[in-house]
Amino acid sequence: MVTTYKEAGVNIEEGYKSVSLIKEYARKTLTSNVLSGLGSFGAFVELPEGYKKPVLISGTDGVGTKLDVAFRREIYDTIGIDCVAMCVNDILCHGAKPLFFLDYIACGKLEAEVAADIVKGISNGCIESECSLVGGETAEMPGFYKEGEYDVAGFAVGVIEKEEIIDGSKIKEGDILIGLHSSGLHSNGYSLARKIFENLDEKIGDKSAGELLLTPTRIYVKPILELLKSIKINGMAHITGGGFIENIPRMFGNRNFTAVINKASYNIPILFKEIIKRGVSEEHMYNTFNMGIGFVIAIDKEQKENAMKILKELGENPVELGYIKTGGEGICLE
Repeated sequence: MVTTYKEAGVNIEEGYKSVSLIKEYARKTLTSNVLSGLGSFGAFVELPEGYKKPVLISGTDGVGTKLDVAFRREIYDTIGIDCVAMCVNDILCHGAKPLFFLDYIACGKLEAEVAADIVKGISNGCIESECSLVGGETAEMPGFYKEGEYDVAGFAVGVIEKEEIIDGSKIKEGDILIGLHSSGLHSNGYSLARKIFENLDEKIGDKSAGELLLTPTRIYVKPILELLKSIKINGMAHITGGGFIENIPRMFGNRNFTAVINKASYNIPILFKEIIKRGVSEEHMYNTFNMGIGFVIAIDKEQKENAMKILKELGENPVELGYIKTGGEGICLE
């Protein structure tokens, strides 16, 4: 007969060890706006000073089947960065400055060091996006998840002045689209990519498939918020699941525009070229992957040169990706 929680598969002592390790990473992210300590039932975060009509913008996401690559390679810290990036890049599309982040980790059998590695990555992602890791949940669920497997999801909240919200309402014909490079597949399309690259040790260029597939998602918070200090941005899109075809038109709302994309405006990275070589159609590629561009902004054409200059000064290699025209096709790849 099972008479203890441990006999049922939940190790409370391992949970205590995990919390102890995790707290050190979380403390590194806390800003002066966080009023509560770690370990309370809820986190207290006050809004930064200076806002007249602050609006909170939230987003949630997970890492998806990229986790399977992490399990197979036994590398866990990069997926924490992915989790933060997928959330903060989304709320950034509306101009929001990230304030705080919470994570959720579920597993079949808790290993404190693995959980700590995941949170180490989450902490690094929060530091990169200048937001606080204020709490989270680690759920040990024996019999529900396999041992050695984890699920990771997160939730981000940001703030913006109400009159500064970017919702695409100012996009117009003739606006220029600027793309910022991705670091790889980011965290989308892995159900397909894992079928294509079953051998994680095979070489793709000068790196293994496993290395390329585990490259963490880029966080665009710093360059975009810095650009917003000088440039009026009319719309932004985070290129996630659905690729160019689904995500770029999202910045239009319900308005009838087409994003005309010049496919020759940049060099497609080797990983995407390799997927094409193995039989995936071009249309499917642009509807699944980011194709080397992880974030797209729409600006007035008169601001193009200044925007490109600022982004280069910030260490970016911006791409003039295309332009906006009237008409409801959504996207046109040329």
